[in-house]
Amino acid sequence: MNIITDTKSLDKLCKDLAKAPYVAIDTEFIREKTYYPLLCLLQVANDDIEAIIDPLAEGIDLEPLYKLMQNKKVMKVMHGGRQDVEIFYFQMNKIPAPLFDTQIAGMVCGFGDQIGYENMIRKILNIQIDKGSRYTDWSRRPLSEKQLMYAMADVTHLRFAYKHMQELLDQQKRTHWLEEEMEILTSAETYENPPELAWERIKINTRKRNALGVLKEIAEWREHTAQQDDEPRGRVLKDRALTEIAQNPPKSVEGLRRIRDIHPSFFDKKRPDALMKAIKRGLQMSEKDYPKADKHKALPSHIKPIVEMLRVLLKLKCETHDVAPKLLANSSDLDQIAAYGAKANVPALKGWRKELFGDDALALMSGKIGFVLENDQIQIRKL
Repeated sequence: MNIITDTKSLDKLCKDLAKAPYVAIDTEFIREKTYYPLLCLLQVANDDIEAIIDPLAEGIDLEPLYKLMQNKKVMKVMHGGRQDVEIFYFQMNKIPAPLFDTQIAGMVCGFGDQIGYENMIRKILNIQIDKGSRYTDWSRRPLSEKQLMYAMADVTHLRFAYKHMQELLDQQKRTHWLEEEMEILTSAETYENPPELAWERIKINTRKRNALGVLKEIAEWREHTAQQDDEPRGRVLKDRALTEIAQNPPKSVEGLRRIRDIHPSFFDKKRPDALMKAIKRGLQMSEKDYPKADKHKALPSHIKPIVEMLRVLLKLKCETHDVAPKLLANSSDLDQIAAYGAKANVPALKGWRKELFGDDALALMSGKIGFVLENDQIQIRKL
């Protein structure tokens, strides 16, 4: 097994990998004690090369790897690669390109919703993967032979899955579907966490007009602190503590001490004073600057039968074209289409989804198509 622990060997490996049209990639990381994921191991493979890179090896410089990640001539193949891409984005401040995600490709090709790597390999190659080392602490050294073999298997089989998915996409003429689905994975916005928007992730139920102002300021403070100190948000301050503070803002540090969800260790640092300043900013925020909670507009009551008909159409389309239902349209999409028709701003009425489902959904609502029962099967017919 080729294990790379120095920069010179890494440089040679990456130059060799750059000669091939693709490289399968997987990462092992931990993030329980940090805000940013700590890269502990990286596995790569193509038709001729299999290697493990140890990013924790003393003195190793990962710059050759970063250059490979930006090489436009080499396709980077991952499975469920959002967290892998996030690691590279934080390390390089760039998205690896070009990218191919076999999990997303699997959804497009009819493998179901977010198929796991183990199930995908079993379906394609009829191989059972040993997941016994799944919960390894990848930061500990030395790693055992069993752990390294487990890690390597995440890319050795991936290269075959990649080729299989490519063939399916070509046969089904769905390559452009995959390109649309990859947009989220390849967008920098997916991995950015602006502190000023941190409050939007926190659920709060209150009628107090200034509570959201306080929540915005203290959530922004927590996010900035977590990023700066590379510490998980929950270790800085729990969500429950944020909502309690927003609804009942304490007037002093002593008031903070009376909040049950704030751990005593919080007061060992300089954070209480900084938090109190954030609370004060929230309380002094002018009404026009209050963040607006997302209020869902009530949908018309008459749409329920329409939604049920759309649900039948969705089921028929998914069975006919072998597509995962959640990939084509979700319940919210159906509600919006039933309520607003062509004006609904939903993915189901855009791109390949519109061709496959959206156009017929609108036709069904306008009476241009309907259902008939033939030989105990529901069929779609023009009216």
